[in-house]
Amino acid sequence: MKPIIRIILGSKSDLDKIAEAKDVLEQFKVPYDLFISSAHRNPDKTIALAQNAKSEGIEVIIAGAGLAAHLPGIIAANTTLPVIGIPFAAGALNGLDSLFSIVQMPPGVPVASMAINGAKNAALFAIQILALKDKELEAKFATYKKDLSA
Repeated sequence: MKPIIRIILGSKSDLDKIAEAKDVLEQFKVPYDLFISSAHRNPDKTIALAQNAKSEGIEVIIAGAGLAAHLPGIIAANTTLPVIGIPFAAGALNGLDSLFSIVQMPPGVPVASMAINGAKNAALFAIQILALKDKELEAKFATYKKDLSA
């Protein structure tokens, strides 16, 4: 199955922080791809991943990064797809710098921001977006929500 969600991380050290998102996407059988690409160390690759995503069949991008966390913003600046940012706890400010970098995007460049280390909610939010046009996924998500109350 072709991926419809793209996950981009700023560093391979963030792989453990995205595990919950991968688990959720696999639980819902939503195909995804995953790339490591720093907005600072490899900006050309990062921009290409954003610009080519739509033509590759991607419908939502999840981007997670720590420290300055410019990754979700640079991706949002280079695509019309919805971008979900996950600030990762790191460094002296333990993720607050990441949160502020993601949540304080300038007008015209929206990024949906999750909580610090909020990978699970990022995947669930991506599923909600996809469920707007996928009735089977919508039914799975409705069951998931119903099961939460139990």
